[in-house]
Amino acid sequence: MKNVCLTTRNLLSVTLKSCVSPTCLEVDFTNLYPFPSETKEAGTDNRNIVDDGKSQKLTHDDIKALKDKGIKGQEIVQQLIENSTTFRDKTEFAQDKYIKKKKKKYEAVITVVKPSTRILSTMYYAREPGKINHLRYDTLAQMLTLGNIHAGNKMIVMETCAGLVLGAVMERMGGYGSIIQMYPGGGPVRAATSCFGFPKPFFDNLHEFPLSKVQSLLSGTFSTETLPAEPEENTLVEEESNGLSEEKQSSLQEAEEEPAPEAPMDINPTEEQDTMDISAEDVEFKENKEKENKENVREKQMKQWERRKKLQEAAALLREKNADGLIVASKFHPTPLLLSLLEFVAPSRPFVVYCQYKEPLLECYTKLRERGGVINLKLSETWLRNYQVLPDRSHPKLTMSGGGGYLLSGITVVLEKDKSDSSNPEALKMEEPSSKRCKLQDLPC
Repeated sequence: MKNVCLTTRNLLSVTLKSCVSPTCLEVDFTNLYPFPSETKEAGTDNRNIVDDGKSQKLTHDDIKALKDKGIKGQEIVQQLIENSTTFRDKTEFAQDKYIKKKKKKYEAVITVVKPSTRILSTMYYAREPGKINHLRYDTLAQMLTLGNIHAGNKMIVMETCAGLVLGAVMERMGGYGSIIQMYPGGGPVRAATSCFGFPKPFFDNLHEFPLSKVQSLLSGTFSTETLPAEPEENTLVEEESNGLSEEKQSSLQEAEEEPAPEAPMDINPTEEQDTMDISAEDVEFKENKEKENKENVREKQMKQWERRKKLQEAAALLREKNADGLIVASKFHPTPLLLSLLEFVAPSRPFVVYCQYKEPLLECYTKLRERGGVINLKLSETWLRNYQVLPDRSHPKLTMSGGGGYLLSGITVVLEKDKSDSSNPEALKMEEPSSKRCKLQDLPC
C-alpha cells in the first residue's frame, strides 16, 4: 500500500493503534508548513545545554491559550522556537530533532487509508499481541510466502489469531479459490477479518469445519443430522393460518364453557366500552407475540439448515484430499493438528506451522521425520531490527523486537503406507544400496 505524504524530507509516520472497519486511520506528522529558508544559527555541540526545564519561556497555560484561539500548529511551533533560550545553541541535528518532536505534538494530520494486512498486523502486534499469539508482521509475510498463497488455491487455514491470518490469506487470494477454515469450539472467530472490509463475494468461497469432527471425517463415520426439507413459504403460511384458526376456535370454546355471569345491577356504558377496548388490545398483543415467536423459530430453523448445508459442503471439499496448502497458527500444540490435517493436503504442496515457542515445533519436527511423507523440513526464526535512515545519522535503533515466533515449513510427498518393518535386519539389508553392500562385503574381517 502506498502512503501519500505531503512533505519534502524527514518524514515521520506513526500508525494509530486503533482500527475502524472497513477503514483504518494512519497519522502522518509531516512538514506541511515549512519555515522560511533562513540561515540557521547552530552551535558546535550540546555540552553547555542543561535540561533544567527553564529554557522555554512559554508555559503550559500560554500554549493552551494559543490552541483555544485557533492558532495553527505551525505558528505554535514557531513561537516555541522563538521563546526557547537554548535552541540556537543546539547543533543542527538537535534542532531538527526538536522541530520534529514539536510538530509531532502540535501538527497532527489524519489520513484515512484502506486497511491492509500490514496495517492490521502492525496494529494488533503493538496493541494486543496476545490476541494474535504474538505473531509479528514479518513472520506473517513469511507464512504467506512459504505457503505459496495465490489466487485459485484451495487452502486449509487453522488459526486462533482473531482471524488475522485468515484475512491475510483472503487478501492474497483476492476472492479466487476456496478456503476451508478449521476452528475449535462452537464457531470461528473473525474479529480481524471483518476489519479488512472484504466485499461479499470474498466470503462465498469461505468454508468452515470444526476440529471436533476431523477424526470422524478421516475414519469415514462423519455424518450430520438429517437435514430438514427446505421450507417453503406456502407451507409456512398454511401452518400460520392453521395455528391461528385453531387458537381462535379454542378461545371460542373456552368462552362458551365459562359460566354466564350474573346480571349486573347497573352498568355504566363508558366502563363497558373501556373493558371491550382492553380485551381487544390484549388479544391483538397476544397474536403479535405469537407471530414473533413463530418468525423467530422459522429464522432459527433456516439458520440451522444453512449451517448444516455449509458443513456438508466443507466436508465434501475435505474428502477430496487435494488441498493446495496448509497454514496453522494456533495456541494449541501443533503436532496433533498437523498430523491430522496433512491427510487433506495433496502431494507436493507446502505447509507452514507457526508457534510462539520452538519446543512444540521441535517435537513436531521429530514426529514428521519419523512419520515420513514430507520433505524439505525447515525450522526458522526471523530476526527483525529497525533502522533509522537520515542524512549522516543512519543507524540501527536501540530497541528491537525480542522475538516474532518460529516457523516450521515443508512440502508433502506421497506417504508409503506399506513400508517394510524397520526391526527386521533382512528388510534393512534389502533397502541398502548395492554399492554400499559391496563395500561392506569387501572389508576384511
